[in-house]
Amino acid sequence: MKKIFAVVMAVAFVFSVAGFAVAAEKAAAPAAAPAAAPAAAPAAEKKEADKKAAAEKKESDKKAEAEKKEADKKAAAEKKEADKKAAAEKKEAKKKAKAEKKEAEKKATAEKKAKTEPATPAAPAEKK
Repeated sequence: MKKIFAVVMAVAFVFSVAGFAVAAEKAAAPAAAPAAAPAAAPAAEKKEADKKAAAEKKESDKKAEAEKKEADKKAAAEKKEADKKAAAEKKEAKKKAKAEKKEAEKKATAEKKAKTEPATPAAPAEKK
């Protein structure tokens, strides 16, 4: 009977030691998991922040490109308008110069004609 009691006590001792080992392992696992989680969390947050920054940069680049296109379009329209205005002014200046030249030629012709033609004498008085 002593032997049976000793065997039963040995088995109980082994089970209790095994139970304590399992309990210790379970207690250590949650402690290790939170320690790993905070280490993993910053990496995940950093990755998410990098993604967000990349998306914002892409959006910003897209907006800048659109603004540049709009500015180029506006500058082209302004240049076209300025060229049109300059062409109209040039045309007007040519027209004015041509009219002045024509007027000067008319005046010169009239002066030349006045110099070359003798003055018409007064009509002689009638004799009675």
